[in-house]
Amino acid sequence: MEEQAAPPYRDAMPVGIVVERRRLNNPWQAEAWLPVAVVPGASTAEWRVLHQDDQRLQAYAGTLPVELFRKETASYKYNLETGAPKVYVVLRRSDDATWPWRPQLATVAPDEAQASLEGGDDIVEGVAMPEAMVEWVAAFIAAHHVDEPTYKRQRQRHEEKRPIPTLTRQAGSGR
Repeated sequence: MEEQAAPPYRDAMPVGIVVERRRLNNPWQAEAWLPVAVVPGASTAEWRVLHQDDQRLQAYAGTLPVELFRKETASYKYNLETGAPKVYVVLRRSDDATWPWRPQLATVAPDEAQASLEGGDDIVEGVAMPEAMVEWVAAFIAAHHVDEPTYKRQRQRHEEKRPIPTLTRQAGSGR
């Protein structure tokens, strides 16, 4: 009898990151950078302009791996169950004047994206998850997810262990 190989406890898929620079009519900020799309299975490539006009520029910013871990399946499942699954992309400030933001992280775990917000300096944005990635994440969840039961703690009544002293009246005390 042949044994089936156990599924790997982690998986990864390279995704290409597409970012957009928009010109702003704002006295404090001239432009805004945001991730706008991911391309699943993209090969490694450098920055290149995809589209440019007078108000916006779209560029391919590079490739990052989206990693899945078996202990994080509840977070991935929550993302898929929202109805509009997202890939969260984190952009970090760069010293390059031409490309002032660079992709730092791509994840499908909403809690990991939220943790990236704690520093306050990064741009964290969710973009629509392509159907190929939805199927990949769903297959990983099906192979590894185990629902953990929730237990409600039962309140225990407080019982005094020592006897409570009682007041006794003495005869002739007048009260």
